[in-house]
Amino acid sequence: MEWNARRLDVIEPSPTLAISAKAAELKKKGEDIVSFGAGEPDFETPVHIKEAAKKAIDKGMTRYTAVSGTVELRDAIITKFKRDNGLEYSRNQIIVGTGGKQVIYNFFLATLNPGDEVVIPAPYWVSYADIVRLAEGKAVIVPTSKADNFRISPAQLEKAITPKTKVVVLNSPSNPTGSAYSRKELEALGEVILKHKVMVLSDDIYESIVFDGFQFSNLAMLSPELKELTFVANGVSKAYSMTGWRIGYGAGPLHIIQNMDTIQSQSTSNPSSISQAAAEAALTGDQACVAEMAKAFQKRRDLIVGLLNEIPGVEVNVPQGAFYVFPYLTGAYETDGFKKLQAASSETSKSKLFCAHLLDKYKVAAVPGIAFGDDNALRLSYAMGEEDIKKGVARISEMIKDFSR
Repeated sequence: MEWNARRLDVIEPSPTLAISAKAAELKKKGEDIVSFGAGEPDFETPVHIKEAAKKAIDKGMTRYTAVSGTVELRDAIITKFKRDNGLEYSRNQIIVGTGGKQVIYNFFLATLNPGDEVVIPAPYWVSYADIVRLAEGKAVIVPTSKADNFRISPAQLEKAITPKTKVVVLNSPSNPTGSAYSRKELEALGEVILKHKVMVLSDDIYESIVFDGFQFSNLAMLSPELKELTFVANGVSKAYSMTGWRIGYGAGPLHIIQNMDTIQSQSTSNPSSISQAAAEAALTGDQACVAEMAKAFQKRRDLIVGLLNEIPGVEVNVPQGAFYVFPYLTGAYETDGFKKLQAASSETSKSKLFCAHLLDKYKVAAVPGIAFGDDNALRLSYAMGEEDIKKGVARISEMIKDFSR
């Protein structure tokens, strides 16, 4: 009897969650670990949002809701899209899920048939490709370059699209690089999308965390024609520091939302009723907390980019949003010390080897770049205090200097 489902052969556990769990375990043992692994804000959920959850409990809002979410939350999401993006959606074009990841998972289950291709620019969020494979699709990875700030070009997109292409993934601002597409860049990509009539998954989860006056746009905002081809995924996790509340949402063409609702009705049914009440308060309440967190992240970005660029053998682009940096380690990989480490190890991934040594010997947790489709780098989340940023980067610098001795 074969007990394991074969679909598991094509995926791996989330490396970001694994790194965070290992760092937490070491901290519990008393180790002085600096963890750059977690993809979540370190701020408290704003008080008015927590109070809304408490009131929901007191009012007895503890029953099942509609599978796609409460009327009140879906209306709050409609208001958010109109207020922030100038987009009009009806209530039956909105779905609420147990986190943004479930929304994206259900989207692919609802759209992909075996062999359908999904174009994913790399570096990419670790779960995109595995979710596509679980949905029996084929992930078509398109490498982008540091020189182009990790953005796919219209020419690259044109080349990647085939008759089997059904979806193109765009994540802006990006996890893991923090790069973002300007409206002009999206317009050029939109011409390719319209030419081939393929769907777009626009993952906007970091929409509100942008820096230096950057103006966020997505493809749905550009024209009615592109809106009809775009599914927008978003959530409250990053903008309102609500990762544990597990509320994501999506908006798109009616037939896709209906199919996602059917899938969700046979898996989780509705998301937590209490979390939905909190999310409604987040989206309809005072948005000053969002701007304050973004301001703090920009200050941390400036700090970590400056410190990393002082390390010989490390190169890092300046992120336009999110709370990650993706430093390239090309020079560090060329040191004699790292080459000796490679020679003594069976690990073929340079970034995995680098991060394993960093955690084991220097007590710093980071996620290998290979997990995001680029072995030249590692991802550092700067959702942490400034002193921890300084301490962690100092240890990275120490390791690379030790490699050079």
